[in-house]
Amino acid sequence: MTRLVVVSAGLSVPSSTRLLAERLAEATVEALEDVEVTHVELRDLAHQLTDQLLTGFPAPELAAAETAVREADGLIVVTPVFSASYSGLFKTFFDVLETGTLDGKPVLVAATAGTARHSLVLEHALRPLFAYLRAVVVPTGVFAATEDFAGTDLDARVVRAAGELALLIGKVSPVDGGGTRRRTVEDELAEPTPFDQLLRRASGR
Repeated sequence: MTRLVVVSAGLSVPSSTRLLAERLAEATVEALEDVEVTHVELRDLAHQLTDQLLTGFPAPELAAAETAVREADGLIVVTPVFSASYSGLFKTFFDVLETGTLDGKPVLVAATAGTARHSLVLEHALRPLFAYLRAVVVPTGVFAATEDFAGTDLDARVVRAAGELALLIGKVSPVDGGGTRRRTVEDELAEPTPFDQLLRRASGR
């Protein structure tokens, strides 16, 4: 079974960050076979994250979330934009993870904000962070401003990014002929699929 973990750092209830995370998870589940989804809501772990920073030891709920991330086949990570970057809560969670937890792990990055002016946060903040953590970030990141939730363009970007994540995890797209052996993360690290090929597969071309 494929293990997908969705990390959301929204602070409000309901949260546009959680809403985007759920849409990305649903699209990824549609692209994968036999998938188990675990949601990690960082708002609920905020006090435990502070305690781990101070003591070096995670409380049980936080330890379970860290284990889920470590054992995941792929991640979806979504943060609200604060001061033109990811939130402090979001960064703290990845600060406390054991070194090497994300090595070679496929990650789909996404962010929400009130205005499209913050859309470059994916490239100047999120992508460099996960590259430093040695994760494999999918080519398409998803940014959603408030007005994007009412349009159709966001749906297209969600489906495209989810398809890329599925391919990196090991899903073979039906357009590739079906019977081909599923590629693993190890296969991708040894012989990466060219990005233009990933994009063609994810868009069904």
